[in-house]
Amino acid sequence: MDIGVISVRYARALLKSATEQKLDAAVYQDMQTLAESYVRVPQLRSTIDNPMLAKETKRELLLTACGDKRTTLTTRFVDMVLKEDRESIMQFMANSYITLYRQHKNVIRGRLITATAVTPATEQKMRQMVESRTNGTVEFATEVNPDIIGGFILEYDTYRLDASVKAKLNSILTALKK
Repeated sequence: MDIGVISVRYARALLKSATEQKLDAAVYQDMQTLAESYVRVPQLRSTIDNPMLAKETKRELLLTACGDKRTTLTTRFVDMVLKEDRESIMQFMANSYITLYRQHKNVIRGRLITATAVTPATEQKMRQMVESRTNGTVEFATEVNPDIIGGFILEYDTYRLDASVKAKLNSILTALKK
């Protein structure tokens, strides 16, 4: 069976259970922490995949990777995954849960890139603008990149608005070369 199909099935079951128990947002945080742990610690995947490692050790590693304030549902989910010998696709399950949760709650990821740090009020204005256009909730990440010189770059969903000084200068240079 396909890893993607299996991971989505597990994630869908977890989302259904979490929604019924009104823990979907908390489990979402747990799964985000787990997914980030896999990215930050690449050895986690190979360690969890190691057949010589005891299940209890894998359990402790996975629970630690889910964060300190994980829900009991997340703990039970990890236990079930280990019992079914599916721990090798736990990273895919976490990412599938995140995707399903975002679809279910209409959560859009956005990113604001500026040359200097912006105030929380400016960030909130940009978030509200995106939310009004998408009729959803926006998870906003801000990034400072001095290379854009000034202005901003706003990305969300499949939309990108480049209002940076660097982009304007590049367009002027392109026009002058013609």
